[in-house]
Amino acid sequence: MEKRKNVLAAALFVLLAVLVVVFFRTSGREQIRRSKDVSSSSASVQNTAEKQMKTVSLFFLREEDGLLVPEEREIAADASLVREAKEVISELIKGSRGDLVSPLPPETKLGQLFITKDGTAYVDVSKDIVDYHPSGTAAEISTVYTIVNSLTYNFKPIKKVFILIEGEERETLGGHISLDRPFLPDYSLVAKR
Repeated sequence: MEKRKNVLAAALFVLLAVLVVVFFRTSGREQIRRSKDVSSSSASVQNTAEKQMKTVSLFFLREEDGLLVPEEREIAADASLVREAKEVISELIKGSRGDLVSPLPPETKLGQLFITKDGTAYVDVSKDIVDYHPSGTAAEISTVYTIVNSLTYNFKPIKKVFILIEGEERETLGGHISLDRPFLPDYSLVAKR
């Protein structure tokens, strides 16, 4: 019986020794993996910095004459038309970087945006566009065509734009311009260069 205990103790000792060796060797590999992951994440940051940009024209209101004036902006070029269109709307909401007026209240949030096969872009924005919108026909026209002209001018597949509020059709923004149909672009509202 004593011999059995000694053999068992020796076997356990050998097993423990093997586990210790495996543990220390594996933990060394783990450190190598971590440093490799760090270098690959820095490469990913570098790829992001090298991401191609695309110049787009956003239309903002010039108060003196009520015309829309293009302002160039850089957005990330993307294989997805929808992602680029969303970025254009997000940039419109941020407002002009110059002295032009943004007809979209800064509180506005973009919900969904999708584009049908026939070229209709559906732009869904938050109710803030209504709640913080200045009243008047001219203000509503500016808001609608800031969105419509910015999308159709920059993206040829987009032919017309339907504006939704909180995912639903709405009669008007503030009682003046009917939102029950998609809008074609109107470049007569754009200032001549």
